[in-house]
Amino acid sequence: MNFFDNDLTTIHNQLVNKEITSYELTKQTIDALKATNQIIDAFLALDEENALATAKAIDEKGIDATNLLAGIPIAIKDNIMTKGLRTTAASKILENFMPIYDATVMEKIHAHDMVVIGKTNMDEFAMGGSTENSAFKITKNPWNTTKVPGGSSGGSAAAVSAGMVPFALGSDTGGSIRQPASFTGVVGMKPTYGRISRWGLIAFGSSLDQIGPFSRGVKDNAALLNILVGEDKRDATSVSGHEADFTAKIDAGVKGLRIGLPKEYLGEGVQAEVKEAILAAADKYRELGATVDEVSLPHSKYGVAAYYIISSSEASSNLQRFDGIRYGVRAQDAKDLNDVYVNSRTQGFGPEVKRRIMLGMYSLSAGYYDAYFKKAAQVRTLMRQDFADIFKDHDLILGPVAPTTAYGIGEDVTDPLTMYAGDVLSVPVNLAGLPGLSLPAGFANGLPIGMQLIGPSFAEATLYQAGYAFEQATDFHKQVPTLGGND
Repeated sequence: MNFFDNDLTTIHNQLVNKEITSYELTKQTIDALKATNQIIDAFLALDEENALATAKAIDEKGIDATNLLAGIPIAIKDNIMTKGLRTTAASKILENFMPIYDATVMEKIHAHDMVVIGKTNMDEFAMGGSTENSAFKITKNPWNTTKVPGGSSGGSAAAVSAGMVPFALGSDTGGSIRQPASFTGVVGMKPTYGRISRWGLIAFGSSLDQIGPFSRGVKDNAALLNILVGEDKRDATSVSGHEADFTAKIDAGVKGLRIGLPKEYLGEGVQAEVKEAILAAADKYRELGATVDEVSLPHSKYGVAAYYIISSSEASSNLQRFDGIRYGVRAQDAKDLNDVYVNSRTQGFGPEVKRRIMLGMYSLSAGYYDAYFKKAAQVRTLMRQDFADIFKDHDLILGPVAPTTAYGIGEDVTDPLTMYAGDVLSVPVNLAGLPGLSLPAGFANGLPIGMQLIGPSFAEATLYQAGYAFEQATDFHKQVPTLGGND
């Protein structure tokens, strides 16, 4: 099956008309995936036996013509609990962890008869922006294998970009769906905070994390989000009363929409080609009937500092549970309880995770809480107000996802401050709890450029509507990666 040329509706019709079975589709997917994964290293684990058994059972039951996702393969980021399938968060401390329950999103995936192919690589505990911080392997960008795919959901994005699977799930704490989607030329949605249950997602920053879908096309992305949303009594932060069919008005166009273009998102540090692509996208929206004008997010310049204090503080709390006793690997050279804690964490956590735990503990410590964490929380409130002020008379915000296209493997991983600065355009969305959609908007030196559409809370349908209008008016989504080096 060619996932580059066949969208969800096409594959669904083939399944319904019995031109192909789910078993055949799954077998073809796995066979092709194995060869491609040797180049890209997008997967940490394949679940071939269970995937084929699931597909066979779906065929025996019969494909439900009203269920667009029945029999369709999907890959899952390795920080989402999958019952009976190893879940490591790309960390040595969870190297052999086998969950005994499914995350809520996995229950929904199974209920809609999707076929789970395997678990994708990521930055350890979702801490990173390049998928170079995995304890097990480095995923490559399908457009140029000397470049990073972005992170932390780089494995999921690369798997979709390389045509290995039509769908994948990721998680977004500060841009970890949108940035890899941008770097690999696919569609990624970070939903409104609370739209999707976080129950069964290994926590990084609990007030920031959100699960979301990757796909090649906007409409397919919306179809997958349809089945993922909804209140979950096991997650007190999930919300009810905002369920919607995100595909219902997806082809309504953008005529009459008012779109803001923040001047701060096109300032110093933004690559010239990225800026040109976003300005061209703004012109395309004007051509399609939308109004685009300049707006300001004055507190966005503080976003990176506020984000890393808040997220690291939450991470230092969340990761306390990994102590060598209740979860994960236990050090064998421990002489007493203190050794168990220290040696297990020293051996189990990678350098980026240790760095953020230390930053978080410092920010929360007595004498520094008011100076750091409290100030960051206050800045977060100001950023939320900036967005609220714009959305009083604008429907959406347009901007780049990242200041640059994908950079070289090994280029920034040893310089944390440079890598953190790359999140400057994505973290405000998480701090404000808003939805953000990334989709292809151009190319520079053979590498994709992603544009970001941001909306007020629960405006995913409008984001998809605007994203689909742009996608149908351009050809960027039709480009196919080379699966090789271009330097």
